[in-house]
Amino acid sequence: MTSPIPGKRTRAGAHPEESGAPAPFLPPGSLHRFPNARHAGPRHRRHGPPRLDDVTRSNEEVEALLREYADLLLITGGDAFKARAYEKAARAIAGYPRDVSRLDAKGLREIPGVGKSIADKVVEYLRTGSVPAVEEARAAIPAGVRQLTAIPALGPKKAMMLYEELHIASIDELSDAIHDHKLRDLKGFGPKTEENILHGIALMQAAGDRFPLNVAMSVADDVVAELCRVAGCEACEYAGSLRRMKETVGDIDILVAADESAPFMEAFAHLPYTAEVIARGEKKTSIRTTKGLQVDLRVLPLDSWGAGLQYFTGSKAHNIRVRAIAMRHGLKLSEYGLFDAKSGRKIASRSEEDVYARLGMDWIPPTLREDRGEIEAALNGRLPRLVAESDLRGDLHTHTNLTDGLEPLEEMIEAAGRRGYAYYAVTDHAPKLYMQQMTDEKILAQRARIRDLDRARGRGGMRLLHGVELNIDVEGDVDWPDDFLEDFDLCVASVHTQFGQSREEMTRRLLRACENPNVNIIGHPTTRLIGKRPGIDADLDAVFAACARTGTALEINAHPDRLDLSDENILRAREHGARFAVDSDAHSTLDVAALRYGVGTAQRGWLTPDDVINTWPLTRLRRFLRKDGHG
Repeated sequence: MTSPIPGKRTRAGAHPEESGAPAPFLPPGSLHRFPNARHAGPRHRRHGPPRLDDVTRSNEEVEALLREYADLLLITGGDAFKARAYEKAARAIAGYPRDVSRLDAKGLREIPGVGKSIADKVVEYLRTGSVPAVEEARAAIPAGVRQLTAIPALGPKKAMMLYEELHIASIDELSDAIHDHKLRDLKGFGPKTEENILHGIALMQAAGDRFPLNVAMSVADDVVAELCRVAGCEACEYAGSLRRMKETVGDIDILVAADESAPFMEAFAHLPYTAEVIARGEKKTSIRTTKGLQVDLRVLPLDSWGAGLQYFTGSKAHNIRVRAIAMRHGLKLSEYGLFDAKSGRKIASRSEEDVYARLGMDWIPPTLREDRGEIEAALNGRLPRLVAESDLRGDLHTHTNLTDGLEPLEEMIEAAGRRGYAYYAVTDHAPKLYMQQMTDEKILAQRARIRDLDRARGRGGMRLLHGVELNIDVEGDVDWPDDFLEDFDLCVASVHTQFGQSREEMTRRLLRACENPNVNIIGHPTTRLIGKRPGIDADLDAVFAACARTGTALEINAHPDRLDLSDENILRAREHGARFAVDSDAHSTLDVAALRYGVGTAQRGWLTPDDVINTWPLTRLRRFLRKDGHG
């Protein structure tokens, strides 16, 4: 571990090497809002650039409708091409930066992938709240069958087959049928399929009522913004697992510091997205939002702010250890402060830093508070200076509409430029993912265009890198031969298909990719989709060791559905000496802001800026990409 590195904030758009000082550590969710305090600035501001979640609720509703209709088409045996068209339109609308409810049919047709029929349905839905074609498809399929399609490893056609052949219309009925071996006589249902379905059911049940990190963050940011506008707000912040940047969130804890609680409880209960007031009191009110998330609001006196924030941030295991240390010092720690156990005199409470300092510890970043060694490190002054979003100099995994991205090259570059990057890589898919329809001619034409744009930007501008996302096939080979790959600035290689190989086969597959001299980054290394698809079965320690040995970085894919590698795997890979790349895997200009979630995951894995290759100056990054000295 290294000691925390003091530093000052660099000027807007500057990278630390340009200002001569490292960027400060600003953990996600750690920015206290003190609207009435000295030097407070605005009442509410977001961390960094516009967030991924700045998509209107109309866009989200339309996306959900189109995705549902695509599933319904597949369940009923409809045209697969038509279903894919609706899926593509759903993605395009989800990534569209404007509110689609403000567009007419003509405006909607300007969105890539939205044709006349889809545009007409969207207009009808926004005008009336329903679409007859969707309602008819819903009526034709039992609700239980639609529920089955949510199980990882069970597609729409198999779900409908189970209903038609065995009258299975619920997850419980499916689980019972598998245990009774009733599926094995059906075409396409063998022992391995049964095993995969049971694993998928367990994955769904484990997720329970938990929500993706970005969904919870969107709600929390909105709630904090609203409550900061209430007169008398001294401070407002979200706490709990969200502040610790866990990959899924069960509920949201919001804290307010104020003299009077009533105005905040009233405002909270009447937020526009409040669907239900679960409980309402003087110190705590709980609501359920229209998205189904429970949000708890607590109002504390300003003097107890630090102790309350520490207490409600958790984790439970972390807090138990901290309270035990307090007891050994003859102290008592609660959400109201740190007190002398005998006299009851308050010793510290106003800031988290004071509470930790009085216990002999450095302030512990929220993302580390999981009782995984952070308390010992804080007691000994050995906490790392964690990587922050402001440390990132570029993004090394992004897509354009040349393959499955939503927006053209120039718009993606412009979005990256607004983030003040020093470099930016475009890595569209290679031809082995046949649905992307990549060719040698297309990729070379893109390279020529990127080189022209890079020259036009000049030496002082953001440098453009031409890369590619390769597919790692079942043997560990990638799309193009070495002589073709040598001319890319970097190559990301990822597993996209055939996830069911044996542990030995999958390990060999990944090791061969790591050893390829032209592969620089293993993209979304375990391929998991949180709550939807488990990670591949491979000897990850062998893969991590190979990455360290060959100078191949492991990606921390920042997409909220992936967050791959996970924090636990980052900790394991770091022990092997591996390096990492925190990438957005952006498929639209909105997606570039997902990096906040990747950084939070990197922090939970105890990573410093030196561990993350896209915090490095371009000259050092290029040395690493040559794989001849590992940077």
